[in-house]
Amino acid sequence: MTEESDAAPGVAQGAAQDTPLIRVLVAEDQSAVRAGLVLILRSVPDIEVAGEAADGEEAVRLARELRPDLVLMDVQMPRLDGVSATRQVVAEGLADVLVLTTFDLDEYVFGALRAGAAGFLLKNTDAAGLLRAVRTVAAGEGLIAPAVTRRLIAEFAAPRPVRPADAPDPAVLDVLTRREREVLSCLGEGLSNAEVAERLSMAEATVKTHVSRLLGKLELRSRVQAAVLAQELGV
Repeated sequence: MTEESDAAPGVAQGAAQDTPLIRVLVAEDQSAVRAGLVLILRSVPDIEVAGEAADGEEAVRLARELRPDLVLMDVQMPRLDGVSATRQVVAEGLADVLVLTTFDLDEYVFGALRAGAAGFLLKNTDAAGLLRAVRTVAAGEGLIAPAVTRRLIAEFAAPRPVRPADAPDPAVLDVLTRREREVLSCLGEGLSNAEVAERLSMAEATVKTHVSRLLGKLELRSRVQAAVLAQELGV
């Protein structure tokens, strides 16, 4: 994670004065990287570092104790890996999870998305990108960096052979309305709410409503899971 001295202040100035404080738990086993993340997060007034964890087990324990809004979760950690930790945090409804990764960890990231991670962030993202990602996930906009999302989903979902037993059944989409299918297709392309609204000529608030409804109907935890499902089913 790179820190740009002139990036964070710019983002900080762009944050709304009355924005609720975002409490973040940082889970990263490399102390130097963790310290850098904490330094960046503490550089703005609307984000608070609620705690720090050096492994997956500690991340789950602290999430239960501190109930942060978001867990910034590294994928590879001792004792309990980030994917397993993400699954526990999401299953217990403790917080949203923003996964830290590199493209060298494809299998881990795909597992984290299936486990319910709300988004992911590349470790070489600069300070401004980190702060935007945290705010985006905290606001319920699960897909981070649409261009990267499209690349990631295409890399994981399309080329990988899926065992028949694990393949999603296209019939699961029968519960969706035509409009909800269109929104799902846009999510599969990695579009943000604003981009979906522009594509489908509807209000952004309406897009949010459709996203919420389709997630509920499909029993999915996050927009990212919906995007992966859309890719797998070729929606």
